[in-house]
Amino acid sequence: MKKIVVIGGVAAGLKSASKARRNDPQAQITVVERGELISYGACGMPYYVSGDVPHIDDLWKTPVGVLRSPEYFKNIKQIDVLTQTTALKIDRIAKTVLVKNLVSQEESLLPYDQLVLATGASPVRPPLPGIGLANVFTMWHPRDAEAVKQGLVDGKYKRTVIIGAGLVGMEMAEALKKSGAEVTVVEMQDNVFPAFLDPEIAGVVRKYAEEQGIQLLTGEKVTGLKGESAVQSVETENRSIPADMVILALGARPNVELAKEAGLTLGATGGIQVDDRLRTSDPDIFAGGDCVENTNMISGRKVLAPMGSTANKQGRVIGDNLCGGDEVFRGVLNTVVVKVMNLNVGKTGLSEKDAKTMGYEYLTVMVSGHDKPHYMPGAKLITIKLIVDVPTRKILGMQAVGEGEVAKRVDVAAAMLTLGGTVQDLFDIDLSYAPPYNSPIDNLAAAAMSAMNKLTGKFKGISPVEAKAKLTDAKTVLLDVRTPDECKQIRIGDCSNIKYIPLGQLRSRLQELGKDGEILAFCKISVRGYEAQCILEGEGFENVKVIEGGIVAWPYCCEKG
Repeated sequence: MKKIVVIGGVAAGLKSASKARRNDPQAQITVVERGELISYGACGMPYYVSGDVPHIDDLWKTPVGVLRSPEYFKNIKQIDVLTQTTALKIDRIAKTVLVKNLVSQEESLLPYDQLVLATGASPVRPPLPGIGLANVFTMWHPRDAEAVKQGLVDGKYKRTVIIGAGLVGMEMAEALKKSGAEVTVVEMQDNVFPAFLDPEIAGVVRKYAEEQGIQLLTGEKVTGLKGESAVQSVETENRSIPADMVILALGARPNVELAKEAGLTLGATGGIQVDDRLRTSDPDIFAGGDCVENTNMISGRKVLAPMGSTANKQGRVIGDNLCGGDEVFRGVLNTVVVKVMNLNVGKTGLSEKDAKTMGYEYLTVMVSGHDKPHYMPGAKLITIKLIVDVPTRKILGMQAVGEGEVAKRVDVAAAMLTLGGTVQDLFDIDLSYAPPYNSPIDNLAAAAMSAMNKLTGKFKGISPVEAKAKLTDAKTVLLDVRTPDECKQIRIGDCSNIKYIPLGQLRSRLQELGKDGEILAFCKISVRGYEAQCILEGEGFENVKVIEGGIVAWPYCCEKG
């Protein structure tokens, strides 16, 4: 009888154990988990705090409401799960794992034929002064979520500070704001979501979050926390921020100590090195989830990808390969989707920063539009940014933001990236169409068309970030071709070089524009901006560009009428 031992009982570990059981009904399968809870959905914790998830144990129930407990795995899957038990040492020669029960303190040996490391990751806790004060949480375990929720209910946490503007930080910013707390987010980098968003898209998120009452302090380094027994303030290089509670959201480090002590090879990222079958340097030991390094499918570079989706897929591959299979895990695209209040944000593949760092010859394009026909109830605007490899025309990456449907566009783009698709392929996909769901030409297809026009020199775009730098350039005219009523509602800003000429009047008012300088045309989503470019070029204007995404994608404060 084959003996399989799995270390780690959350996503990758129990998925691999469950898949192995389906493949081999006779195997002896033991899972070791140092915590008291298993198989829980950690990504749901912010939504428990916000009240969207009513009960904390919903995070470890099956879809029909059964708790995923050790008894559940024993009765249904014949898998032995040892909770509150930690793995101390792996003996690769004897093929045993030394474990310790954290309640009884008893130690024992578990023999294995094959071993799975699903040891996960741990939250980053920098050695800051005051980091050990009470009411400082990492949101890494459901017990954190329970404590935060109770403190909010009791009215103890009115002033909250989040350190880090990544996924956990911004999801918790929403949860705390919805719970009535005052929320300040401090981020050392210049933008929110600095690990995966470019400045244009990050700027849109920031503008929206601040409009919702979330204070964002970017480019600011935390120097310490102050308080007596509990935290009372967060100190930065520039200020002191009062705080009743602090969330540390600074990312995670893979738990590799056990693997390292066993002599397994670690990768350059710090994660456990695995091959495409998820085998470690020892052929009888597999690893998956947050503790391993992955391969980016676009760049081929090694990356960390601490995502529940990745961990579950890797668990399935490991479960097959434990039982004689030859399944391959191709890698990741670091695909992300996140909700900030009513704003949806997504990304897949490389960012522009990635493409530039890696030396690609690339171009970008930004397109804004409604996620379904404007006449349909519930139609909302979204902005898409594509990064395209110029020589091959392959898509390198995509980002999207808006109150409209973003996730399905990210998923289509991720499919294209997985299959090595070009912008022509993206345009050619026969996507579904009906007014309740999308427009005749989907936002992604519109982005592909704009990219193809840019590649052939027909469309000459400029990013909002580049355009902002020209707001005070006397040689540049920002041409707003919206209607007067639109301009009364919202404007980029009150600066001397903005010219207001509605598109319908442009041909009759050409004399108001000089041909010597640069003209940057725009409208609400810059479709009319592109029309203006075509009109002006037809009339002999040689230096005309379009501000991509229009007012919708302008990532800075606007003046409202």
